[in-house]
Amino acid sequence: MAAAGPLNPSTDPGTQALEERLRGAGLELLGSCQKMSGRGPGLLEHSALLEDFTPQELDTLGEAMLLIRAQPGQILISEGDQGDWMLLLLSGTVDVTKATPPAGDDADAPDTVSRLSVATEGAALGEMSMFDRDVRYATCTAIDTVEAAVLGRAAIGQLIRQHPGIGAKLMVKITQLLAQRLRNTSNRLVRLLQKQ
Repeated sequence: MAAAGPLNPSTDPGTQALEERLRGAGLELLGSCQKMSGRGPGLLEHSALLEDFTPQELDTLGEAMLLIRAQPGQILISEGDQGDWMLLLLSGTVDVTKATPPAGDDADAPDTVSRLSVATEGAALGEMSMFDRDVRYATCTAIDTVEAAVLGRAAIGQLIRQHPGIGAKLMVKITQLLAQRLRNTSNRLVRLLQKQ
C-alpha cells in the first residue's frame, strides 16, 4: 500500500489530460483545491457530498481536485460531450439545462431547451459521466462567476490508493447522491403518469 502522503495530481497523466481539456473549454484553471476546509463551514453544511467529511478529510480530498473559475454565461459541462470528471460547486450558481429535439416531422425546428435545475454552492454535477464515461446528459452554464472543484476519475483512483478511508467515504457519498437523484426522477415519473 502506498504511503498516505499528500496527493500530487499535477504529475498524474490523467490529471494532466484533464487540465488540457478544461483549458481547451476556456475555463480558468487556478491549481488544486488545497485547504478546501478554509472555504468556510458553509461548504460542509450545504453539500450533501461533503456532509460527513471532517475538515482534515476535506483538505485531503481538495488536494486531489483542480480548482476552476468560470465567468457568467460560460459553459462548464456540455450536453453530449464525453466526460470522466465531476464538479463540486464552491461558489456561484449554475443553470442546468437539457435540449429536447422537436417531435414529429419538423426536423428543422430548433431543440427545446428546458431548465432542469439551478445548482448552488455545494452541489455536485457530472458524476454519472465520471463513473460510466458516457456522454453528458445536460449542459451546465455559469449564471454568475463560479468557482468549482473538479474531480477526475484518475484522481479518485489515486485517492483510493493513498487514502482508502477517504476514498471509500467519497464513493459512498457519490452513490448516495446518485440513488437520491434516481429516487427523485422515479417519483416525478410516477406523478407524470398519474396525471395522464
